[in-house]
Amino acid sequence: MKIRYYIFLLAAISLTVSCAIDNYDEPQSFLTGKVVHNGEIIPVENDQVKFRLYEPGYQLSSGFIEVTINQDGSYSSLLFNGQYKLIFEEGEGPFKSIDTISIDLKGSTEMDIEVTPYYMINNSQISNSGSTINATCSVSQIINGVDARDIERVTLFINKTQFVSGNGDENIAQSSADDISDLSNLSMLVDIPSITPTQNYVFARIGVKIVDVQDMLFTPVEKISF
Repeated sequence: MKIRYYIFLLAAISLTVSCAIDNYDEPQSFLTGKVVHNGEIIPVENDQVKFRLYEPGYQLSSGFIEVTINQDGSYSSLLFNGQYKLIFEEGEGPFKSIDTISIDLKGSTEMDIEVTPYYMINNSQISNSGSTINATCSVSQIINGVDARDIERVTLFINKTQFVSGNGDENIAQSSADDISDLSNLSMLVDIPSITPTQNYVFARIGVKIVDVQDMLFTPVEKISF
């Protein structure tokens, strides 16, 4: 009789725990925004630049939520309401490290993250002439002095899908500017290779690789029909 009682008791406890788990509140607040400099969005490589959200009481080595920035410079994360610390790890992104940002999340919130990039790409133009993609742009240096970095290369990338970067899976052709001594007048061109299955468009954008900075700076992705 006692054995049956204990079995019943264990089953009741298990059912209670199961119901408690099923009724556990889910996060309902979205934290969204863009990475910007003076209001201008900073596009990056897809799925490469990340920041971390820490809740008070957790050690910085664990217990964080990692948020990935999309290639268009936007981000979105579904969270519980509460207080968070937003931190970029050292060397993350094509911009100078920023101070920790404190967030008091009370319902869905849009918050842009202001950063200072090493450079900005200006006046970008991408077009086609037959099966050749042409691109021009200028690049302005934002960070000077001891924190300044040189430019390693400026490259035009094209791909058959909307994800475009220096990653080997995210471009079908690329070409770097021959001369980057004059950052006010940069030009590149690349021939469109054969695409299977055939399509009459590609996606393109310009990227800037900065010396000793892993993540590249990009222009927005453009669809080019030919």
